[in-house]
Amino acid sequence: MIQNRYASLRVNSNRLAPRKPMPWLFAWLFACVWGLLTSVPAFAAQQEMPLPDTFAEHKVVLQISDRDPFKQTLVLNVAANLQRYYGASNLDLEIVGFGPGVRLMLKDNVNQSRIQSLMNAGVRFSACSNTLKNFGKKLGKEPEIAEGIQRVPAGAGRILQLNAAGWQILKP
Repeated sequence: MIQNRYASLRVNSNRLAPRKPMPWLFAWLFACVWGLLTSVPAFAAQQEMPLPDTFAEHKVVLQISDRDPFKQTLVLNVAANLQRYYGASNLDLEIVGFGPGVRLMLKDNVNQSRIQSLMNAGVRFSACSNTLKNFGKKLGKEPEIAEGIQRVPAGAGRILQLNAAGWQILKP
C-alpha cells in the first residue's frame, strides 16, 4: 500500500511533500552541537602545561624517546653543545622524554650529575606522565623521577605544544 511505504510523506494537491520537522528537534540539535563546541576546547586546554616565559632568541625542545644509553648521552651532549654555541642567555632549552626515553629521567640513571648540571644552567626536563603510569603497571609501582624534573600529562603533546609556540624540535 502506498501510505505505508511513504508514511513520512503527505499528499498535498496531488504531490508528495515532506513533513515539516518539529521545532524542538532543531533546538535539541543546536544545544548538542553548541555543547560540544564549547566544552571540548576548554577540556583540552586544561591538560596542557603552561608555556615558559622566555625572552631567549633561540627556543629548542630536544626529544628523547629511545632507551639506548648512547642516544640518551647524545641528547645531553647536544644540550650542552647548544648552550655553549648560543650562550645560556640566548637559549631556552627543554628536554622532553616519553616512552623508553623516560629512563633518562629516572632517579637511578647514571647521568644524574650531568642532568643536574644542565638544570643548574637553565635547561628544563619534562617526563611523560603517561609513560610513568604505564611503567608503574608493569613494575607494580611508578618509578621515581629525579628531583627537579617536571611531569607533563603527555610527552609528545608537550613537544607539539612547544612547537606550536615557535620552538624548534630536535631529535638527536
